[in-house]
Amino acid sequence: MKFINNTKLAVAIVLTLCTQIAVGQEILEDEVAESKTQKDTIKKSERVKIDGVAAVIGDFVVLDSDIDKEFIQLQARGVSIADITRCQLFGKLLEDKLYAHHAIQDSIPINELEIRSSIEQQINAFLETKGGTMAELLDFYNKDSEQSLRDEMFELNKNSKLAGDMQRKIVSEVEVTPEEVREYFNDIPEVERPVFGTELKVAQIVIIPEISEAEKQKVIDRLKEFKADVIENGASFTTKAVFYSDDIPSRKDGGKYTLNKKRPRMVKEFRDVAFSMQEGEISEPFETDFGYHIVMLEKVRGQEYDVRHILLRPKVTTESQLAAKDKINDIRERIVAGDLTFAAAAKEFSDEKETKNDGGQLINPYTQDFNFELTKMDPELYGQIQDLKDNEVSLVLQDQDRVNTLKYKLLIVTDRIDEHEANFAKDYLKIKNLTLQDKQIQEIAKWQEEKINDTYIKVNGDYRDCEFTSNWLKKEKQ
Repeated sequence: MKFINNTKLAVAIVLTLCTQIAVGQEILEDEVAESKTQKDTIKKSERVKIDGVAAVIGDFVVLDSDIDKEFIQLQARGVSIADITRCQLFGKLLEDKLYAHHAIQDSIPINELEIRSSIEQQINAFLETKGGTMAELLDFYNKDSEQSLRDEMFELNKNSKLAGDMQRKIVSEVEVTPEEVREYFNDIPEVERPVFGTELKVAQIVIIPEISEAEKQKVIDRLKEFKADVIENGASFTTKAVFYSDDIPSRKDGGKYTLNKKRPRMVKEFRDVAFSMQEGEISEPFETDFGYHIVMLEKVRGQEYDVRHILLRPKVTTESQLAAKDKINDIRERIVAGDLTFAAAAKEFSDEKETKNDGGQLINPYTQDFNFELTKMDPELYGQIQDLKDNEVSLVLQDQDRVNTLKYKLLIVTDRIDEHEANFAKDYLKIKNLTLQDKQIQEIAKWQEEKINDTYIKVNGDYRDCEFTSNWLKKEKQ
């Protein structure tokens, strides 16, 4: 099939096997590069023997141990390695280094604070979701100290980010025309046409309990007390954030965030307050969709602002909960009785702005249309609708999200398309995505071929016997 070939397989390995680059990405000293002198040649051969250098590519090396650690990383993420060869993984690492090397050459910027934040999330995910300890994490990575682990993870994440950004830059301007989509589809032999799985359209009505003015005023007064205690009594803002903030991810860091004027982070109301303050100043309480905040500006470093904040969310009273449940139960009864259609009820009553004007229809975040492929649906959503018949209204479900600690909702399956062979008219958006993906892969392959020829590459030892999809050995084409 046109869209499943060796080139695609190679890129698929790049994009799906691993999300991190293995250890050993040190910048090479000058003596590593090939030299005409006997002295440099001896130094190079000694380095290969001592460090187990499998390859040199641009300013980077790939060590034997890098490949071993990639296998360990895959197993740790639950990926089967039964059908993955050492040569395939080695080729993937070469591609990563090629991307990272040219990302540096092209001066693609790296935000070190974002990388360190990502490291914190990875460590916390291990400690929380797997119930592990820092000692177990150090043992897994074979590290003696937490600092050495963080240093290694920084290199992993930095080079992974460079490689990813380079790939995105390569395909950033690739587009497809309707005619290209048609040609792509017509070129696929009928016996090889893709088959799309069962798809559903899902709609929902959301009712969010109202927050009383009294509860709002309670958290405003509480935040004012925190501010006064810091200013008048010398209390620690950081300590109060750790003890009291409802922003759980930042709580352990004392509510700290680093904002950059050129790279928006946090909601607009938060940024507006933070960027208007002076160092050492603490804001008055202000509201965002997440609740009420006070912000302290610690340091300004050019475009970057180090801030700490405390978030308090007003409580949902029992009365508000009961009122919201009564409202959504009444809506359900009217829909089931036939007094209202689900779409009309969503437009009239739903508190979810993103979906109400479309009759409550959910948008698939991956395809940007209303169709959800059953086998790729979010597990939580699938669990909520799997037993629903078409146009059957669910029971009232309780849920929450980043903004709302409590909400009630009704779900309905409005349409079901059974598994079928691709149809150009009905599946145009999916075929367009396949066409774009194919064109992007061709662009990446073209870029790789050009850069391999322009980049210093040395593959050592038995790895020269690997069958690569890319011309890493720079052999003359037959």
